[in-house]
Amino acid sequence: MIETSGGGPAKDELKGIQEVANQLKVTHRTLRFYEDKGLIEPVRVGNTRVYARRDVARMQVILRGKKLGFSIREIKEFLDLYNVDPRHEEQNRMLLKRINERLKLLEKQRVALEETVVELNRLAAETQAKLDEQTGGA
Repeated sequence: MIETSGGGPAKDELKGIQEVANQLKVTHRTLRFYEDKGLIEPVRVGNTRVYARRDVARMQVILRGKKLGFSIREIKEFLDLYNVDPRHEEQNRMLLKRINERLKLLEKQRVALEETVVELNRLAAETQAKLDEQTGGA
C-alpha cells in the first residue's frame, strides 16, 4: 500500500498501479487508458499514480461493462449518473434500458450467426461432395 498524509482517503485505502493492475488482472496501459478517458482519477504522489478504493470499484464496473459489450461512452454515462443520483434510481433505469438494448442486439446477432453456421455447413457438404466426385470418392 502507498502511504500518504493529509486529507483524502486513508493511507490503507490507497494502492499503487502495480497492485491495482495485479488485482484487476489488467496492464498498466489499461489503467492509464481509462485515466486518459476520464473514467478513473488516480492521484499522484510524486511521479507515482495512487488509486483509491473508488478508482478500483470504478475499474471493476468498467471492465464488467466492456466484457458485456458496452461502449466507453455508455460506461461513462453510467458512472457519471452514480455521482449525481444518491439513490441510484436513474442509474438503474439507464442500466436496464442499456441491458435490454444489448440483449436485442445480441439476439439478432445470434440468429444471424446460426444462419451463417447452417449455410457454411451446407456449403462445406456441397464442396466435399464435389471433391468426392472429382477424386472418385477417395
